[in-house]
Amino acid sequence: MCSNMTNSKFRELLSTPQMIGNNTQPLLVIEDSDEDFEAFQRVMQREVVLNPVFRCTDGEDALDFLYHAGAYLNLEMAPCPSIILLDLNLPGTDGREVLAQIKQDHNLRHIPVIVLTTSCNPKDIEICYRYCVASYILKPIDINRLVKTIHSFLTYWLDIVILPDAVSN
Repeated sequence: MCSNMTNSKFRELLSTPQMIGNNTQPLLVIEDSDEDFEAFQRVMQREVVLNPVFRCTDGEDALDFLYHAGAYLNLEMAPCPSIILLDLNLPGTDGREVLAQIKQDHNLRHIPVIVLTTSCNPKDIEICYRYCVASYILKPIDINRLVKTIHSFLTYWLDIVILPDAVSN
């Protein structure tokens, strides 16, 4: 492919903050770590992500959100997410159980689930892919690498990929 773009214009384009995603596709983050979620929010603000983000801090809360139960009876407070970012190591009902529930439910199984976890246990990886996760990402311990990982996730899943309900809207 030929291009008229000069190197300086290309560098300028790369250094200019770009909006990622759109404002209609909700993202559900199931993450118990306040520090990790704060890093996620900082990257979203820096990248000007407009998608609404909902957070659940444990498995029970996530299932209530997805099934509109408990505190989430109001559909506006708990819209069906277009994508789920899931930590496996959650208090109470863990992420493995949440994943199993999502992928066994006819109304939820179409939602792409991306696992972002510190677990590098081969059994976890195998179980998650058996449940058809879209991606299994090892959560970096280093904050700078975590920020890069979050940026890559946001760019790929909210800017490049066409999500299921984006087609029907």
